[in-house]
Formats: sequence, C-alpha cells, structure tokens
Amino acid sequence: MQTKKLALAGAAALTLAAAPSAFAATGDAAVTGHKAVTVTVMGTSDLHGNVLNWDYFKDAAYSDSAGNSVGLAKVSTLVNKIRSERGADRTLLFDSGDTIQGTPLAYYYAKVEPIARKGPVHPMAKAMNAIGYDAVTLGNHEFNYGLPLLATWVHQMKAPVLGANAVHARTGLPAYLPFVIKTMRIKGDQPVKVGVLGLTNPGVAIWDKANVEGKLRFTDLVESARKWVPVIRGLGADVVVVTAHAGDNGMSSYSGDLPVENASALVAEQVPGIDAVLFGHAHNDVPQRFVTNKATGKQVLLTEPSKWGQRLSVIDFQLAKQRGRWTVTGKSSATLNTNTVAEDPRITALLRPQHEATVGYVNKVVAKSSEQLSAAESPYKDTAILDYIQQVQIETVKQALPDNQLPVLSIAAPFSRTAVFPAGDVRVRDVAGLYVFDNTLLAVKLTGAQIKDYLEYSAKYFNQLAPGAPVDVATLTNAGNTPDYNYDQLSGVTYDIDISKPVGQRITNLAYEGAPLAADKEFVVAINNYRQSGGGGFPHVTTAPVLYNSQVEIRQALIDHATAKGTINPADFAVANWKLTREGVPVF
Repeated sequence: MQTKKLALAGAAALTLAAAPSAFAATGDAAVTGHKAVTVTVMGTSDLHGNVLNWDYFKDAAYSDSAGNSVGLAKVSTLVNKIRSERGADRTLLFDSGDTIQGTPLAYYYAKVEPIARKGPVHPMAKAMNAIGYDAVTLGNHEFNYGLPLLATWVHQMKAPVLGANAVHARTGLPAYLPFVIKTMRIKGDQPVKVGVLGLTNPGVAIWDKANVEGKLRFTDLVESARKWVPVIRGLGADVVVVTAHAGDNGMSSYSGDLPVENASALVAEQVPGIDAVLFGHAHNDVPQRFVTNKATGKQVLLTEPSKWGQRLSVIDFQLAKQRGRWTVTGKSSATLNTNTVAEDPRITALLRPQHEATVGYVNKVVAKSSEQLSAAESPYKDTAILDYIQQVQIETVKQALPDNQLPVLSIAAPFSRTAVFPAGDVRVRDVAGLYVFDNTLLAVKLTGAQIKDYLEYSAKYFNQLAPGAPVDVATLTNAGNTPDYNYDQLSGVTYDIDISKPVGQRITNLAYEGAPLAADKEFVVAINNYRQSGGGGFPHVTTAPVLYNSQVEIRQALIDHATAKGTINPADFAVANWKLTREGVPVF
C-alpha cells in the first residue's frame, strides 16, 4: 500500500515540480458570504517507543522531578478531548519523528520478537493506528534497526510516513512519501486542504551510516522544502505545515559537508509559503515561536512538543475567504501537558499483551552483583559501573581479534546518571538502564597523538574552574551544552584532566603502563558506531582504520557477559585510571 501511494504521489509531485506555475492560478471560483473557520493541527514528536506511562528501567510508573508523564496512552486522552471540543472533522494529528526506538518495548519488537509483515505489529504502529494519526514523519532513530525493519513498520502504519529529503542514493528520487494533502470538510462551504511536508534529519548519513550508505542520501531541509512547498500549494493546499525532525537553532552536532542538522527555523525563514513548522529532535518544550520569512515578511509559527509524549502541540489556524480561496488570517499554538489527564483505557488495553511481554523480558535476572554500583557520579569521576562497559568492550574485541598484537583500549560515555546495578540480582532492565542506546561495537586503530587529541576534545565537556574555587558538581559539566553522552572516557591508559586549564590544554600525565604515551604508538580502540561514524564530531575516528565491526550490540554484549559470568564483582574490572585535577591537585 505504501509503495503504491509513493508511486502515485511521487509521480504527480515530480510532474508538478517541473512546472509548478501551471497550477498556481487554479483556485476555486470566488465565493461570497462565507464566515471564517478555525482548523486545528495537533502534533507529537520524539515519542521514542513510549506507549504507556511506564519506566521499564525502573519497572514502575514513570516519574521525574518535574512531574511529567509519558506515552501515547496519555496523548490519546488529550487528542480525544481536542477532537471533542473542536470537532473531529476540523482536526488533524501529525508526528515529527523518532518513533520506533528508545524503550525496551521498542527494542523487544525490533530485536527479541521482531515485527514482520505477517507477524507482530509494532506497538507504536498499533497505538498510532488506534489513535488515528494523519501523517508521521521519519526521525533519525527510525533508521537504527535497518531499512527492512523500517519498511515493515511503514507498511504497518495506516498513516502515510513522510520523508521528502530521504532520497535514493542512485536516482535522487524520494524513497518515502514527500508530502500528503488532507481535506477537511466544511459544512456548507468548500473544504479546507492542509498540506503537510515531512523532512527528516541529514545526520542519519553519519549516525546510521552502516544502514544507509549507498542506499539513501539525505538532502538539505531548506532546499527540499523549497522544491516541494510550491508543489503542495500548486495542488491547492490552503494551509501548509512542515513536520521536521530537526531542532530550531540552525546548528549541527557534526562537522563536514552534510546539510544543517537543526534547520527548522531556517526552513521557516527562507522558504515562502509555509504557515507552521511542527518540529522535533531537540526534545524541548516550545509552545509557540514566530519566525519572519525573509521573502514574504509573513510570520511562520513553530512549535515543539517536548519528548516521549510529555506534551501535545496544538496549533489553531483561523481562515477566511479571499478571492474564493481559504487564506490563513491568524494562528496560535500551545503545548498541553499530558500529566493533566489519565491514560486512555482503550490504548492501555490494546497494548497490554506487548507491554507484559516486555516487562517479563526486562525482569529476567542475568547475574548477581557483589555490591551496589551507581552511575550517578560517572560524569566527573571514574566509576566501576562504567568500567564494566569498558571491560566487556575490551574482552569482546580481544576475542574477535585473536591475532592482534596491539594493546586494546576502550571508550565509553556516561549515558545515564540514574543507572544502578543493585547488590544482588541484576536484571536486563538494570543493564538496559546503564546502556540506553542501541549502539553496536567497532574497533579502530589510533596512535598516541590521536588519542591525546581525542581526549582533549572530550575534555571540553567540563567548565573551567580555577584552583581553590568552590566545586559545584551541578555546574561542573555540560559546558557549551555538551550532553553527557558526548563525554568519552578512555580505559587502558592513565591520564588527568586539568579543568583549571582552557579547552585543548587539559590532558596531563597521559601514560600507558606507567610510561608517557608515545605519539607514534598504535592502539586498537573499542568504540561505538555512533561515535565512529562521526556522532559528536570527535577527531580522527571517522577516518581511522576499522579493525572490527561485527554489528554486535553493546547492550546485548553486556547482558551476555553478565549471564556467562553469573557475577558482577568490581574487583574483577574496576580500575581508577583517570581523574579531574587543578594544577596537579585532585578535584575530588
């Protein structure tokens, strides 16, 4: 069904793209005496596999310090409320991507019991179909599990799945539906046509290089919108909404020739004909923001509904007749907090079997820990729980490269400050809570000089702090908004990070086996696919020789190692090999 839709829409759209002016004057005949109407577009983004208000890592109802709720079951209740208030025929529901990855529930139906054309339906497809989404846009995490699984999910979705700037590598033609036009019936009057253009993130080319290289390209969001918005207008759209999986700060987390990552505001500013942009990727709550389009001087509305189903963006468009066509005369938006409503029992009942299967999986005991291990201090101290990741990565690479004569090092980052291995039984959910991303393991060859550069780059994570100044761990890290997952720690060498020094001059006492690290000494370094492919912009690793890449999932390697050993004892793997200093004096 999706392939057929794509063929029809793509053919029509490409024909229009060649001569959009031919359609510019094909409006309806002038109609007089018509009152204004209001239509509503609702939107979610970055749902990341959250259907129910449940934390699978804690095996309890979701809670955070801000009192947020999560999940499509809560979203559904708000959607039902808006439809009831505004009229279901005057509302649409869109999503801006990152849907099928992010929770053990999503992982279970990608890897443990994978969805199939004639097998299990993905829980996100099941829930979104039941709620009645009108269009869904691809996020970068949609590509994490490979193109075949993504194709199965697209097939299972009743709503069209959009991605105008994801094109076939060879032909440059759209690999997914670029846009869809939804018709809203207006009693006693001509219908309102709402066009929605879906744009995904160019960073997919880096972050999921192994899945898309040679198959897909990801073009510039602004140029793609410039191509397709006139086509959508030419087909008679009265309102044009862009659903973009891209933040709004105009910047990128990567370097190189790829188009801008967070280009939503640039699209609004540079492409005429857009009324609103429902965006995602940044996980921020943006109720309403206006950007002035440079070509037309008109105000374009932007809104982002946070993450995980914590918010629902609601955009109201006021339209009136001008020269026989509906024209947007006003617009406003807000984000509604899902913690104000109960879960929709229809959705919770529908997803209960898949939820219970996942709960059973994550509660499976894999090992016993000799003591409690916490990741709370991992961003600024060398902790045993991160050393466990390092040890498993090193052992996996050594076993895979039996003829290797070079020393093996390992890189890991503190993905979660709340992760804990309890004393006693350690379950799948405890390991998944430590390693929350679906990364795979690689090994690359680096020199001592390259390792020094790499560590200096990583150390920009810390704010500069003078010797003797008070230490506040709440402000010590995340300098320049660097996220925890972009602070890499290296195991197998020893080093200090002098946070009293400026960025680029912080790594001191860098040594291997007690001797200063020689610039030309070569090492095998275990690293995850996100980092090796360029995520975070770290130096050298994207061009370093790859010595190992068997697509082993790091989380599963941790689970398998724990299961095989039966015990997790820090005495077997914990090594304090790095610390923060100021002028040689340890910070802690």
